[in-house]
Amino acid sequence: MTKFLILRFSSIGDIVLTTPVIRCLKQQYKNAEVHYATKVGFKTILENNVYIDKLHLLNDNIGELITDLKAENYDYIIDLHNNLRTRIIKTRLGKPSFAFKKYNVEKFLLTNFKIDKMPSLHIVDRYLDTLKSFNVKNDAKGLDYFIPAKDEVALSEFNLPKEYIGFVIGAKFATKRMPLDKILEVCSKIELAIVLLGGKEDIEVGVAVEKAFPKKVFNAVGKFNLNQSASLVKQAKQIITHDTGLMHIASALQKDIISIWGNTTTKFGMYPYVSTNKFSVIEVNDLKCRPCSKIGYAKCPKSHFKCMNDISVDDIIVALK
Repeated sequence: MTKFLILRFSSIGDIVLTTPVIRCLKQQYKNAEVHYATKVGFKTILENNVYIDKLHLLNDNIGELITDLKAENYDYIIDLHNNLRTRIIKTRLGKPSFAFKKYNVEKFLLTNFKIDKMPSLHIVDRYLDTLKSFNVKNDAKGLDYFIPAKDEVALSEFNLPKEYIGFVIGAKFATKRMPLDKILEVCSKIELAIVLLGGKEDIEVGVAVEKAFPKKVFNAVGKFNLNQSASLVKQAKQIITHDTGLMHIASALQKDIISIWGNTTTKFGMYPYVSTNKFSVIEVNDLKCRPCSKIGYAKCPKSHFKCMNDISVDDIIVALK
């Protein structure tokens, strides 16, 4: 038995994007025992993953986590985060390790000087590069997300329509979200029923949209846990989404995705990763200030927010049809 430890401590989307590494390593490397260390807040994403032998969770005390990991006596560490925390863990464990390349210099050049030196390589493929020494290859089966039976949502129990468009209205940063008036415009042009999805921080916007279209909008924002939201994504006809965690969960569930991009860009390699290529990218091209960040901001640094205000609603509707 060869024991592997995979490290990744954020975020929902990033962790979902590491799932091909887990699966390919478990299935292709003979007698691999795969452990995964992440923050306790991301337990839901991985606890049902059939390819993980043991999950290690970080609360606030990294020393306790390191003590637990030392007791496992790993053969190899696969570092899919590559930050100060994971470097401390690797140093303390003293085992052979392999880390993915983050291309921070290239990201800096693109966000600050609009010089594009980023490789045409999805982050999933960069994650999988860490397994080259073990002759583990991409199996082209996409991402994984496992929804436990207890969290499968029965639409009839919540008076939800049988056929609907799932609309993920949230994102961690404001510059990755369309403003309310743009969301309302999109909803006004969608013919099918709409189920709104998002976290508790998106409740106010969800209520406003539901009030504007009470007959066709069903507001599920903040009312379901992550696995239940994933169940609603799975049952949707199509998904409209910003660049956020549910976009990657939708990719894992092989949904037809219309992804909307604001201040970030697909050039960072984190666009929907689906083996069927069922996704569309909606963005404002040739905007000189874009991308302005590799993550996002609380508000537009230029104040005009053209990357979202100028998004073509018609392009979104065409992609739906």
